[in-house]
Amino acid sequence: MRLNLLISCLFYLITTVKLYAGTADTTQIPVLAWGGVPPHEASIERYKEMREAGLMVSLTRSTTIDSMAMMLDMAAKAGVQLIVRCPELQTDPENTVRRFMNHPATAGYFLKDEPSAKEFPYLGKWMKSIQTVDSQHQYYINLFPNYAVPQQLGADTYQQYLDEFMAVVAPPVLSFDHYPVIETKGLRHLRNEWFENLEMVANTAQKNNKPFWAFALSVAHGPYPVPTLAEIRLQVFANLAYGAQGIQYFTYWTPRNRSKYTYYHGPIDSNNKRTDVYEMIKTVNREIQGLSGIFLSAKVISVGHTGENIPAGTQRLIEPPKGIKKLRTKGEGAIVSLIENDKQHYAIIVNRDFKQSMKLYIKGNGKLESVRKDSDQPESKSKTFALVIAPGDIAVFRIKH
Repeated sequence: MRLNLLISCLFYLITTVKLYAGTADTTQIPVLAWGGVPPHEASIERYKEMREAGLMVSLTRSTTIDSMAMMLDMAAKAGVQLIVRCPELQTDPENTVRRFMNHPATAGYFLKDEPSAKEFPYLGKWMKSIQTVDSQHQYYINLFPNYAVPQQLGADTYQQYLDEFMAVVAPPVLSFDHYPVIETKGLRHLRNEWFENLEMVANTAQKNNKPFWAFALSVAHGPYPVPTLAEIRLQVFANLAYGAQGIQYFTYWTPRNRSKYTYYHGPIDSNNKRTDVYEMIKTVNREIQGLSGIFLSAKVISVGHTGENIPAGTQRLIEPPKGIKKLRTKGEGAIVSLIENDKQHYAIIVNRDFKQSMKLYIKGNGKLESVRKDSDQPESKSKTFALVIAPGDIAVFRIKH
């Protein structure tokens, strides 16, 4: 990795997330397992299994502080990190933080999932009580998606919800969940609100000079079907194209059934066995790692969409990105993102269709370098490329001026 990129990565990690003070790899896009290895299944082997799937950080509810300590010890030996989540973090935050702040497997501290705006002042105070003890790790709060209703948000609009969070809580990272692939009458389709949600979060994060993290759904429940490889790819690569600096999976371990939903067929199923979804996320995480040198600490210059119909809340691509002379797609349409990293510019094209392949023709003002997914190294060089992008998949080109 070039020196400038290394300095940029270090600056990002020191000034924003700081989740990796111990064993985790700080040269990769962080990949988090929401609902990781549960306490009753915790073992060094199980954490190694999680790491083999490309998951660096685990977030799991622990019933006691001692159980949390046991899990941290095992995780450290497997080379992964955990976000501390136990009741004592709320009832006795200072002493809990003192116990775990120097543990090599501590990634940070969990505060709240999907809070209402009415909870923001309390969360801000709680965060500050943690920071007075440990300023080297940060806290984790995850926000609602934009299809939540005002009663859930505690705000009149979703943008107001985002703005109040940034102003009142001042988070180091903006995390939100949105699960876009749903099944209605046996047909799978994308939620209409998804890309608008990405637009709003990405713009809010950029406006506040903060990174954002986003999700991919990996467990079936309710209207959400068992994911395909193409669906997982689309969620992950769309997030990265919009500038996400962390990818999260909901969930890794299939949750025990609750009154609202029956969960099934996650990467690790209810019988504690691997499923085909485990292999899917392992494949995609390997691709994320291969492209981390391009996406980690990158700046998004522009995002546009092609296709006869573009998603609500997005911008149609009128002119090709700077450095590209022509760009045509045939199919449902694509996300076209121009990003900059270490003075290099990249054109990112993601097939928005998770069912059908898409034809792409791209011509540069000068030479283009097609970048491999399994590494950030050039695959081939040409002024023009005509290729087929698989469902939900990505093509990356380094623009040579």
